[in-house]
Amino acid sequence: MTASKERRKTDVKTHKTKNDLPSNAKTTVSALLNEALASIIDLALATKQAHWNLKGPQFIAVHEMLDGFRTQLDDHGDTIAERVVQLGGTALGSLQAVSAATKLAAYPTDIYPVHDHLQALIERYGDVANMVRKAIDEADEAGDANTADIFTAASRDLDKALWFLEAHVQEKN
Repeated sequence: MTASKERRKTDVKTHKTKNDLPSNAKTTVSALLNEALASIIDLALATKQAHWNLKGPQFIAVHEMLDGFRTQLDDHGDTIAERVVQLGGTALGSLQAVSAATKLAAYPTDIYPVHDHLQALIERYGDVANMVRKAIDEADEAGDANTADIFTAASRDLDKALWFLEAHVQEKN
């Protein structure tokens, strides 16, 4: 990890709160939340990249479906960021913070066929869904059932979106 990335993680200001979760739980969970936030913002941007640029016979159906997914991602990202702040932390959602922390591969900007976008999105939705599912258990182990619940809600929507994306490519007509 570069010095600037390490500094970003350690120089984040925290605020006093009456929330009585132990400080180690708050630290652990805030890191989980910010990791998820970065990947969810990245996934939201990838979803919009596909939405704008896909071409092919399924265009309108996929174009409109992706709009709904983007709205869900934005809602979950907002809830996740707000939970970090509720715990006295700082939500890290700037372009620079997201770029440094996302777990996703860069989204290709040179693809156009609907099928290619679906494959790229399936890979990324699967990655984020699996990460969030793991975060449910980690938040629970840290003693924060509320954050585990936030991750559970996001997990349900990510799994459903992944199912919708995969349904477009699983069977050939």
